[in-house]
Amino acid sequence: MTISRRTVVAGAAAGALAPRLAWSADDGVGTPVAAKVMRYAFEVAETSLDPAHIVDLYSRTLTPHIFEGLYTYDHLARPVKIKPLTADGMPQHSDDFRVWTARVRPGIYFAADPAFKGKRRELVAQDYVYSWKRFADPVNKSPVWSGMETEGYLGLPEVRERALKERKPFDYDHEIEGIRAIDRYTIRFTLKEPRPRFLETLAGGDLYGAVAREVVESYGPEVDHPVGTGPFKLAQWRRSSFLAFERNPDFREMFYDADPGPDDAEGQAILARFKGRRLPMIDRVEISIIEEEQPRWLSFVNGEADVAYRVGYQFAPQAMPNGKVAPNLAKKGIRGYPIVEAASNYYLFNLDDPVVGGYSTAQVALRRAIGLGIDSKKIINYAYNGLGQVAQGPTLPHTSAYDPKLKTECGDYDPARARALLDLFGFVDKNGDGWRERPDGSPLLLRVSTQAQARDRKISEVFDNCMRVLGIRMELVIAQWPENLKAARSGKYQMWSVGGSAAAPDSEGAFQKYDSRQIGGQNMARIRLPALDKLYDRIQTLPDGPERLDAFREAERIGLAYLPYKYVINRVSLDMTQKRVVGYRRPVFWNDWWQYVDIDDGAAGGARKTAA
Repeated sequence: MTISRRTVVAGAAAGALAPRLAWSADDGVGTPVAAKVMRYAFEVAETSLDPAHIVDLYSRTLTPHIFEGLYTYDHLARPVKIKPLTADGMPQHSDDFRVWTARVRPGIYFAADPAFKGKRRELVAQDYVYSWKRFADPVNKSPVWSGMETEGYLGLPEVRERALKERKPFDYDHEIEGIRAIDRYTIRFTLKEPRPRFLETLAGGDLYGAVAREVVESYGPEVDHPVGTGPFKLAQWRRSSFLAFERNPDFREMFYDADPGPDDAEGQAILARFKGRRLPMIDRVEISIIEEEQPRWLSFVNGEADVAYRVGYQFAPQAMPNGKVAPNLAKKGIRGYPIVEAASNYYLFNLDDPVVGGYSTAQVALRRAIGLGIDSKKIINYAYNGLGQVAQGPTLPHTSAYDPKLKTECGDYDPARARALLDLFGFVDKNGDGWRERPDGSPLLLRVSTQAQARDRKISEVFDNCMRVLGIRMELVIAQWPENLKAARSGKYQMWSVGGSAAAPDSEGAFQKYDSRQIGGQNMARIRLPALDKLYDRIQTLPDGPERLDAFREAERIGLAYLPYKYVINRVSLDMTQKRVVGYRRPVFWNDWWQYVDIDDGAAGGARKTAA
């Protein structure tokens, strides 16, 4: 599961859209030529470029363009398909899915860097062993570790515990059965329990890309000087403001190939145009952080940005009314891509909080009453301009256990029933001030963490009105998104509205939020229920089939009964591209795509507008 909705303080970096020149790799004589530069904006800033330090979508969009996993997704295939990236063929696994073996393809090299002391540095199996172990190193405080630990890599938790107990550095040289380099190019994973879908983990290059040990030891434990084997390398970084990536000159020969379905006209057209082209096709990618929707949209409409990734919800209906690109934009050759995302937004309840937490019947009734009192449809219409569907539970569209026909209480708006629940369990106005108190007479005050941006303000406005209908007071706790995330992980909050997206085709990721072993990681509601832990274990180990689907439904039922998360919206979003951008297709679960697009200035009919 990838946490996705963040807000940060950052500006549009005035210099970010200035024209640049680059030396072409193809002209042979060193003649300066205009680089193929793609520019676009994030609505929120990166938290890090270190795979061991990130869970947010935007950072995880950057890392797989630098670091490469063993496997990746076919960019055009729908339904999705996994294929080798740095691996030499598909992995082998034991009959019980506990032992997985992959071979690294020889002849792949890291980008040149002083850490390698002037030598070409080949990618080997030990690089993946080291990179996997970094998540367990206590120094890194990885938010991924709690989820990774449940995979059951034999011997890895013990190395971590030894470092913690003895207060000594993590022993990267200690061989473990769980993650071993069998020879220079072969890596073997041995897991405590069957993991039939472990291939999806191996395809997560945004987290499990290869990091060179020499680089970490040269520049420090947090990789703020990223060096990988991928198609791009970091060229410029003004934190929370601007990032630039340039073509990696040491990137191996890789050519465009994909497997779109025979009925996929768009995919077939992209493949016909690009098949056999060397990757990447562009020279530079520049990303500005522009928080608010209006300046982000204007930068695209004015031609300063090439891609509008997630067009601001207040502008999406006018950009593509009735499913068609607006005439004024269509005249410019702008294309639109409506997308049903594998993503949702929801409210977290901190189950350790004395006001909204707890497992007693009364406290569960309080959360369910609040859930019934939230008008999800109004939030979708007011804050998202109607782009979304009322969420029915944790399972996300496009994932294996998603049922579009599922109807649950989570999707209901029923303030009368909510008030009746509150009355029944003693959450009534005891002092006549017009607001409900808790059964013991203490104040019932909801403290809801949020951010200061326009859409967050709209969401909070609807929530406040909904709670007023129930007679419940609320106050906002406004902070930047990273601070809210930090507070949520440490349990120092009461409620927070946040989003998440699927990072793999299997629905298992959505249920990490209910696993008590992942408190401080994906389980930010801090729910502890043995029944849910057991169901999560079954979901991980069972093969695909009716029994596993029943386990998903049962976990969903229990989770919605205790309601640590109130799901509000399954998101629908809109991407747009300028005419000069060719071959764009939003990935479903993976995050790397820059290498698969081209910039055609001839198609643009002239030079791009630039910042003054």
